[in-house]
Amino acid sequence: MFKTIGKAAQELNSDVFAIGGMVRDILLKRPNKDYDFVTNGDGIALANQVARHLGVKKVNVFKNFGTAQFHFADYDLEFVGARKESYNQHSRKPDVIPGTITDDQNRRDFTINAMAISLQENNFGELIDPFNGYADLQNKIIRTPLDPDITFSDDPLRMMRAIRFASQLGFSIHPDSFQAIARNADRLKIVSMERIMTEVNKIIMTRRPSKGFKMMFETGLLHQFFPEMVKLHGTEKRDGISHKDNFYHTLQVLDNLCESTDNLWLRWSAILHDIAKPPTKRFEPGIGWTFHGHEDLGARMVPKLFNRFKLPLDHQMKYVQKLVQLHLRPIALTKEEISDSAIRRLLFEAGDDIDDLMLLCKADITSKNEEKVKRYLNNYEIVKEKLIEVEKKDHVRNFQPPISGELIMSTFGLTPGREVGIIKNAIKDAILDGDIHNDFDSAFSYMLKQAESLGLQKLA
Repeated sequence: MFKTIGKAAQELNSDVFAIGGMVRDILLKRPNKDYDFVTNGDGIALANQVARHLGVKKVNVFKNFGTAQFHFADYDLEFVGARKESYNQHSRKPDVIPGTITDDQNRRDFTINAMAISLQENNFGELIDPFNGYADLQNKIIRTPLDPDITFSDDPLRMMRAIRFASQLGFSIHPDSFQAIARNADRLKIVSMERIMTEVNKIIMTRRPSKGFKMMFETGLLHQFFPEMVKLHGTEKRDGISHKDNFYHTLQVLDNLCESTDNLWLRWSAILHDIAKPPTKRFEPGIGWTFHGHEDLGARMVPKLFNRFKLPLDHQMKYVQKLVQLHLRPIALTKEEISDSAIRRLLFEAGDDIDDLMLLCKADITSKNEEKVKRYLNNYEIVKEKLIEVEKKDHVRNFQPPISGELIMSTFGLTPGREVGIIKNAIKDAILDGDIHNDFDSAFSYMLKQAESLGLQKLA
């Protein structure tokens, strides 16, 4: 494929180079299906010429950007003419003029992404590496090719990308580049929230997301878009009693959870499970620090945060909201004698997300007291076994009470109103409390008793 691309460029009297992330990943032996090619000629013309050679019928052309792209075999190939860029202070969108391969490498974000491979016949496969990106790959370093202050000020999203690459690859950011991120963090305000969240979600999906979040915190980037999480940082001591640092606790919960799931939204629930601890923090003499109601307030904060972050507001948001709301429930059950009623209510409220909730709760056990951890883990296993036992017996996960509102209304000649809700909720609670069986006959008999207590008469 590369030789075909080189031949097509030669036919157009131009040169072509493989460039960017694909070169980096070839050298790292990482899978990559997105291949970028830069030419000192016309990128669109080259794409069409290559497509003819490869028998590709459809080429997607983006004239405004001077690029063209098509799919071949398992690869997405994109072609562009070499460019030179200049920026203004208020936008990360550059003014672009044609340039040389050197100009194109100069505009790249990091040395490891500025390497190119020649596809010309006379030096096919030669690595063109003006910024020693290969050495930085070997030394596991992220740094900018040119002055980092200019690089990051021109396009502030590059600061998020630096941290994302460091997180994904297990690299460190060169001190000069790291300090430049801290100096330019407030420039992030010109970047759209959608682009920021794309990078954040990629950081969340790394093996140890805590690394990326710590770097975002240390550079001040996190402060620009997620002040609620920043407020989790720090401890306070009163009467000789201090509470844990909930920022680092949250990151430990997140890392713990990542060992057992790659579900992005479950990972988000770890990030947000204690988000309301700062506004609910109180010191009670004789008791210590409390965070009463942080799960309720946290659940109410989830839609506002998702809306601001431009994250999905449908079932993903409701899923995270539910897990934040319920995250204390299984832990609370481990501290007391577990009743079937409490288990039934948890199964009913968590529904199909009960297994994910239990994963979150297990990840939330982060005490440094080994005995305490051992006790919690033992009780956690007891709760898990009890959940399985009660669900097998009572089938209450996602259950719908056997008596509908319509049946209640037709039985007693009612219209929609308070009495219907009272009866329906009483039946649901009786089933969850184990007072009646979860079947129609038991529920119908119970409905008649509840209606009688309200002074309602069954129609003939």
